[in-house]
Amino acid sequence: MLITIDDIRLFPDRSEEIIPQLVKDKYGIKITAFRILKKSLDARNKNDIHWRYRILIDIDEADTAGVLNYYEEVKAYIEPEIPLPPKSPVKEKVIIAGAGPAGLFCALRLIESGMEVLIFERGKPVEERMRDIEILESDGILDPESNVLFGEGGAGTYSDGKLTTRINRPEIDWFYRKLIENGAPESSAYEAKPHIGTDKLRDIIKSIRKKIIESGGEFRFSERVTDLIITDGKICGVATSHNREYQAAHVVLAPGHSARDLYEMLHANKITLEKKGFAVGSRIEHPAELIRSIQYGKSRYADILPAAEYSLTWNNKKTGRGIYSFCMCPGGAVINSSSEENLLCTNGMSMSDRGARLSNAAIVVTVTKEDTGPDILGGIDLQRNIERMAFRSGGGEYRAPAQSVISFIKKKTDKELPPVSYRNGITPSRLEEFLPQWITSEIRTALEYFDRRMNGFISESGVFIGAETRTSSPIRILRREDYQSVSLRGLYPAGEGAGYAGGIVSSAVDGIRCADAIIKSIYY
Repeated sequence: MLITIDDIRLFPDRSEEIIPQLVKDKYGIKITAFRILKKSLDARNKNDIHWRYRILIDIDEADTAGVLNYYEEVKAYIEPEIPLPPKSPVKEKVIIAGAGPAGLFCALRLIESGMEVLIFERGKPVEERMRDIEILESDGILDPESNVLFGEGGAGTYSDGKLTTRINRPEIDWFYRKLIENGAPESSAYEAKPHIGTDKLRDIIKSIRKKIIESGGEFRFSERVTDLIITDGKICGVATSHNREYQAAHVVLAPGHSARDLYEMLHANKITLEKKGFAVGSRIEHPAELIRSIQYGKSRYADILPAAEYSLTWNNKKTGRGIYSFCMCPGGAVINSSSEENLLCTNGMSMSDRGARLSNAAIVVTVTKEDTGPDILGGIDLQRNIERMAFRSGGGEYRAPAQSVISFIKKKTDKELPPVSYRNGITPSRLEEFLPQWITSEIRTALEYFDRRMNGFISESGVFIGAETRTSSPIRILRREDYQSVSLRGLYPAGEGAGYAGGIVSSAVDGIRCADAIIKSIYY
């Protein structure tokens, strides 16, 4: 019989190979094999840092009753059914705009259902995209169509490859299965905070592309969807930046959160949009060793534990705003994430080993719909204004304005700053030069709380770098319960850019669900 055992504890210097012995010692059950269902690091008590496991084992029926009745952490296990894609009764072509997580996993799902897919991606394949990013970082030359935000794999490809999610949907198991089939480590499916890293994620994206092409799918790189072809209130295809038109009765829009020109096109076509909240602020960078010492203390395991992470949240009861850390990248780098010329914004990334000497995160403040005026595209205007001022404050060539944490609190400008990871270079500046005062005042107040939570967070070595504006889409493309646009039949908004996800996993799952909705629309 299959049972799960929760709360198996292992000190960081012990091998997982001793888990069978731990099970035998505590439960009197002899096992030869087990499967990890969940693994997480418990570092709440610096004197008792350990890994916690939930494992799956197969035991004799005779042993089952005793352990199930006696131990609260032991439960019977029923293997969840992974929902397979429904088979399409006809082989139709589906157009997908965007080759990020939502678009790629929508394509994989449709292909497995027997459909054909044609994927448009405004950016370049991942190999060429990485070369364009290198040119931006070394020479300060931006390609507006091929950068950290635009290109195969979406914004998540050049980040930490985080697979953390709060959603709990059955499609997640299918997502992880496909991810592992294309090169992700098995641990991705059970670690509490899995990450792949930019270096490994590139190869996974290339493997997914190969799978789609081998199954009959097509990619059109460096070709942007510029308009919708509409007849009698139903979509019939798309027009592209190559002055071509493509016909299809089903179009998936999976654009990512920074496709500002696409939002403008949809608004012009009277596709129903709504404003949504997002957040803006700045990247903050500290030595990775400092974050390690704060989080792990003087634990004897500090040197063998993974690069230390943090998650900070504070709600200002007086203003009703939330201030929080976002996209924390341990052992990583602050990177340029601009997608328009003479506008500057930053993001963070890590390689798979998270071994760099600096760690960073965004410190951001919530922005409500009311903060951006009556215009439906007001959130984009706010983002652009901040990015424009950040570019000027940095002095051009995509140098980033920067300010030490101490100087920010004291409202002073630095004469010099410690070395940072941002490759385009930094210019001593003040956050007030590019962020609204109502944003900077919230960050100052929150820093005091953050330092109480993590003593040493306010330090001489902490540096704010650039503006962080692309935390999520400021727009939602409204859709019905059947995943179709409320104003255009056959149009399926999907993923983070459509306003229905936040991160790699939830975006991919949303793309999967849109694929299933398309198949069901053909059935019925």
